[in-house]
Amino acid sequence: MSHPIISLHHWFDSPPGRYLLAWEQERFDEAVADIFGYHGLQIGIPMLDGLRANRIPHQWLALGEEGIAMLPGARAVTPQPATGAAAGPDPLRLLALLADPVALPFADNSLDLILLPHTLEQSVDPHAALREVERVLVPEGRVVISGLNPVSLWALRQHRARLYQRLGRGRLFLPDAGEFIGYRRLRDWLRLLSFEVESARFGCYRPAARSSHWLERFAWMDRLGEQWWPILGAAYFLVAVKRVHGMRLLEPAWRTAPQRATASVPVANRGATQKPSHRTSLVPTAAAGTTDRKKV
Repeated sequence: MSHPIISLHHWFDSPPGRYLLAWEQERFDEAVADIFGYHGLQIGIPMLDGLRANRIPHQWLALGEEGIAMLPGARAVTPQPATGAAAGPDPLRLLALLADPVALPFADNSLDLILLPHTLEQSVDPHAALREVERVLVPEGRVVISGLNPVSLWALRQHRARLYQRLGRGRLFLPDAGEFIGYRRLRDWLRLLSFEVESARFGCYRPAARSSHWLERFAWMDRLGEQWWPILGAAYFLVAVKRVHGMRLLEPAWRTAPQRATASVPVANRGATQKPSHRTSLVPTAAAGTTDRKKV
């Protein structure tokens, strides 16, 4: 898996890669700005600092061996909850953690926010990676995912390039980094794991051009794409919340301790009940035309 990951990182240095990375950076800044907690984790893509707009005190950047090797001066460390990240816009401010998405070195229900920028596309088992995310997230924790849309102009050019490669010519437009997961498929996976999609958005509607000149000339298509073909963007971005049904919050012991009654409760006196009194009524007799007294 080393070659696909390196090719994806190198692809982000190309004009379409920088265009996609800039769009995703804006989406991450908007999504994580108002998310609070104590521990945040970003898995993959060191060129994108998804936690820079977030105020969570303890932040980590989890990378594979290839990703850490691309960071100058970075080294793998074990997670220390007491160590915070230094402030600054540089992605290198995050601690580089050597970890695999399918086996995160964190305890259950220990993280408040997890970012997955194109992480599922690079994973050997993306569904297992999502299960691992569900395990380490706290109830009501959030996961932010971005990926390439398999139903877009970029994906269409990628399919055409694959056909040309079978004929012995042409090259791929997008990196050959695993399988692109569609938005609807990913949403079904999240529902199976008790996640609720809070928001979703598509973007990058410009044609699949390799030069920055042509990408700038088609900048007007971003405005029209959001209005006329919103689900055909080159990338998608979503935020999901972990829901736990029947969850009960733990309270301090002094709140759940039984309280003594401060006043005695009066007991009803059964002997004080009175017997019902007899009532008399006048009932006329038809034969004598007089009235007789009868007890009712």
